[in-house]
Amino acid sequence: MGPINSLWFKWKSLRLPWRKSFLVGQDLMGNTYWEFKETLNSQRLRRIVKYNRNVHYADVKISPQWHQWLRYVRQDPPSLEEQHRDVIRQQEIKRLAQLADERWRSKPSYLDKPQTQQPLPATRTSDATLNPAEQSANYSRSPAQPGVQNAIEGQAENKDRPKGVPTGPSEQWQPESWTPVSKR
Repeated sequence: MGPINSLWFKWKSLRLPWRKSFLVGQDLMGNTYWEFKETLNSQRLRRIVKYNRNVHYADVKISPQWHQWLRYVRQDPPSLEEQHRDVIRQQEIKRLAQLADERWRSKPSYLDKPQTQQPLPATRTSDATLNPAEQSANYSRSPAQPGVQNAIEGQAENKDRPKGVPTGPSEQWQPESWTPVSKR
């Protein structure tokens, strides 16, 4: 910023009683921030931003500190030093994120095809779901308990019945109808 602009900003930032708007500050993009008195409520000052004329409206960016000031979240406007520190902080975060991405890319991914196959189970189980033919052969060779043998024979009988025919006493059960009790 040149000396003429500096003098103009100092003149506009003076809070003279006849002045309606006051320059509060400027950001690194060249936008200026102003306060002016409301016509209805002279106690409260409105806050606005005037964008840099050399920048297209689509390219205008407002820093978070100035946005907080515009929304009355923050009382004092940010200084130029604070804005410079924020830019340096953002560059440092980008550099650290890039280093973290490089470390992440250097590690092998779990989504890649594995180099070795999974080992088989160490013990063999006697679960009927794994060896159903072997289990049915064991039932026919060894004498089973009477209840188990009847259940096995009952299953054979059920295979001949058509679907939907009740096979046990619980399947023939029906609920009783409800009758309200009248009080006199």
